[in-house]
Amino acid sequence: MQDRRNSEPSRRHQRLPNQRWQIASPKAEQATQLASSTGLLPLLGQVLINRGIETPEQAQVYLYPESQAMPSPMDEFPDLAISVEMLKEAIASEEKIAICGDYDADGMTSTALLLRALRWLGADVDYAIPSRMKDGYGINTRIVEEFASEGVALILTVDNGISAHDAIARALELGMMVIVTDHHDLPPELPEADAILNPKLIPEFSPYRGLAGVGVAYILAVSLAQELGKLPGLTSQLLELFTLGTIADLAPLNGINRRWLKRGLKLLPHSKLAGVQALIQMAGVSEDQKALKPEDIGFKLGPRINAIGRLSDPQIVIELLTTTEPGIALERAMQCEQINQKRQQLCEQIEQEAIAFIEASQIDLQQQRVLVIVQPNWHHGVIGIVASRLVERYGVPVFIGTYEAEDANHIRGSARGIPEFNVFEALQFCKEYLGKFGGHQAAGGFSLPTDNLDVFRQSLSEFARTCLQPEHLKPLVEIDVQADFSQITSNLYRQIDVLHPCGIGNPDPVFWTPNVKVVDQKIVGKGHLKLTLSQDNQPTKITAVAWRWGEYFPLPSRVDIAYKLKENTWNGNTNIELELVGIRLPTSVLTPTVPPKKAEFYHNERHYTCSLYESLSELRIRNAEGKVLAIQKGQRIGLLGARREDAKEVDVTKPHYYQLIKAATHALAVSE
Repeated sequence: MQDRRNSEPSRRHQRLPNQRWQIASPKAEQATQLASSTGLLPLLGQVLINRGIETPEQAQVYLYPESQAMPSPMDEFPDLAISVEMLKEAIASEEKIAICGDYDADGMTSTALLLRALRWLGADVDYAIPSRMKDGYGINTRIVEEFASEGVALILTVDNGISAHDAIARALELGMMVIVTDHHDLPPELPEADAILNPKLIPEFSPYRGLAGVGVAYILAVSLAQELGKLPGLTSQLLELFTLGTIADLAPLNGINRRWLKRGLKLLPHSKLAGVQALIQMAGVSEDQKALKPEDIGFKLGPRINAIGRLSDPQIVIELLTTTEPGIALERAMQCEQINQKRQQLCEQIEQEAIAFIEASQIDLQQQRVLVIVQPNWHHGVIGIVASRLVERYGVPVFIGTYEAEDANHIRGSARGIPEFNVFEALQFCKEYLGKFGGHQAAGGFSLPTDNLDVFRQSLSEFARTCLQPEHLKPLVEIDVQADFSQITSNLYRQIDVLHPCGIGNPDPVFWTPNVKVVDQKIVGKGHLKLTLSQDNQPTKITAVAWRWGEYFPLPSRVDIAYKLKENTWNGNTNIELELVGIRLPTSVLTPTVPPKKAEFYHNERHYTCSLYESLSELRIRNAEGKVLAIQKGQRIGLLGARREDAKEVDVTKPHYYQLIKAATHALAVSE
């Protein structure tokens, strides 16, 4: 054993992500049968079962969504026919139409989609998007009155409006017609609009139920173009914008979304839209791909669009997605790039400040079960992103806020939840302390007087204790199936492509492999880990990357890993690598090929046995009651328990454990 004073790494290098793993129950026989009927590998047969696909017939529809007959949107949306008729009459009468959108990616792509479609169809159309900082979400009476002063006859909301009672009532009072297109949850009473298109108004089993705002806009635009006989040449333009908005908004990738996205993802690499071409160029997405993948949009294109709505003027994105001029498109794409870089810097700064505050405050999250953090001078536009990162780090619901720039007596914030915690229900529980609030199961926004902060925090904690147990308070890693490195092949990766598009509602397959050896590891980029891993008795070494896990460097020499598969092309060579999403100390250890060194000894008048497994770099010390302390060489954290599966993590540098390890090491040395 080395001298602890010289060998102990700094404390930040000794932690592992504090995760809970949920591994799907293996159904090997059923998975093999399903794989045989679909031509997929058995590993992916298990993945299909985990997605609720258990028969060859269900698998056929899932793998080939175009094979399923879909009902007509006209039959699904009660107000679609009247909406089309109202727009037809407005276009024929040359009446002015105005679109009111939203400042997120869904709202901006929806606005651009309808602008393109209505201009294509000859409409006199303009738009407005409320300011995130000044107006907040959704259409308001100021916008309505501006529309009226400009002679607007018909207002069309996109990705908002379902709760805008006052604004819509004012529009009707001023003699304007209103069509609401939205996808958010329904309020107790619907607004008095002339027509409402919202998938929450149609049956839950409908394939259209999961549409985002851009999906509702797409249906309205296509239906109107069909009615006017002007659809040819328009569909592909609209489908590209539908694809961008649906994935960026994290809409479920099943039902009609899955069917249309499969088409749209093939169009994007060869886009005919100048703005999409420029965005792809600025984001560094390969144009050689046959189809984009959802992560290309979710991690590259989408954030560049969303950054504008968070920090700048949404008009930049609308011009980007509607212009036909390559020069203007490139200029707007460059603005998106610059503002997204600023957004990244702000997020990083606020995240580090939040972590420092949380660690210094020593908040007892097991007791509170929810994290509420409010600090001055944070940007409203990005705190929601930081909230998501804090959920990933701490595994608890996060409510993060900052004081209004003009009014320090008022707080505005964002919330993000975990699967067992409903954010919107939590906000409703605390509504007596809040100003405005809204949201859904996973996320929300809120405002409140500064004086109510303490009672708001207490009330949230009270709600959290009704639905969260201590075991819930770790980030959840959902795992599909165990795999050996010998099964990680290009053929498996190609077959995963058939499951795409993957995302919300249809996640990428997550595999796990126990007790892998960390052959090499280093920090790369801005705090990422690059690893070389191997499995015992197998010649295969495989490269892995762990995004934003630099703080866990160095990892133990043996770990269980959970991962997705990614393709990495470098210098013309393409390899399959792992993207780690989970890591833990081994809960099961393969039988070592070399017998361990063993010894017996007494420590503090108690009898112990110990074994040193050289091939596993692990020392195990057993007491008379059968409890085992397992420590990997050079690590601060060990496992203590009668069974490895139920063992708890302990800090082996504490005096009791350190002296015990020292005694065991001495006994092994003497026994040689």
